[in-house]
Amino acid sequence: MLKTRVITALVLLAILLPVLYSASFIAFAVLALVFFAAAMWECQRVFKKPVPLVMAGIWSVLLGYCFFHLDSFSQLLLFAFCTAFWLFRLLPTMARGLPDVQSFANGMLSALYGISIFACFIAIAVFFQKSPMYLFSVMAIVWIADICAYFSGKAFGKHKLAPKISPGKSWEGAIGGWICVLLLAAATGFVPALQNTFTAQLLARKGWLIFVAAMTVLTAASVVGDLFESSLKRRAGVKDSSNLLPGHGGVLDRIDALIPVLPLAALLDLWR
Repeated sequence: MLKTRVITALVLLAILLPVLYSASFIAFAVLALVFFAAAMWECQRVFKKPVPLVMAGIWSVLLGYCFFHLDSFSQLLLFAFCTAFWLFRLLPTMARGLPDVQSFANGMLSALYGISIFACFIAIAVFFQKSPMYLFSVMAIVWIADICAYFSGKAFGKHKLAPKISPGKSWEGAIGGWICVLLLAAATGFVPALQNTFTAQLLARKGWLIFVAAMTVLTAASVVGDLFESSLKRRAGVKDSSNLLPGHGGVLDRIDALIPVLPLAALLDLWR
């Protein structure tokens, strides 16, 4: 399994890095659309929706149009609504449980989650237009939180964070991930080569209080995104969202924590 995971990761990097640093928005858009289509197909499947491939195609056509007309609609409203969806509708379901797959509420939930994935990829495009490093600096918040939470949980984890959804996660792990995010994100403000990253720019514009609050909220959002997708898979009775990425599961499994984080980060970035 480890060998398969490593090989898949290397293949993905060999595809992603040249495209990201090619400075070609067309190449980026094509690649992003492939991943988006896969994620939307998986989303439809875990929600037990009919014709998932057709729905993924419709969503992808819409995203492709929006990629090349980013200035023709209000990004602020999209990211604000997406953040509100998570705060007032998606997050509460983890406390009271997901609705029945045949219910109207499940249909509404799948639509809101689909919009959230859509907004996540719009945010990716917006950040890419700034620079690949800027995009990576936002994604790194999630990666650092996830990796450090894993090792902190292994070393100190005693109190389960959400035992009914993801028994492996602990409060100690989440706190460890948060501390690492704060330290490493703050360090970017003191490294000249990293002054044009999301975290360094946020610190320079808003000061320490807003910076710490933002990193705290973004780290918490990454945990929520991970747990929400885990709850969907648990209800659907599957371990992974698909087998598209050997050793890693599906695309949705790889981006679940990014889905609430990137629109929120884009919203913060628009706050001048």
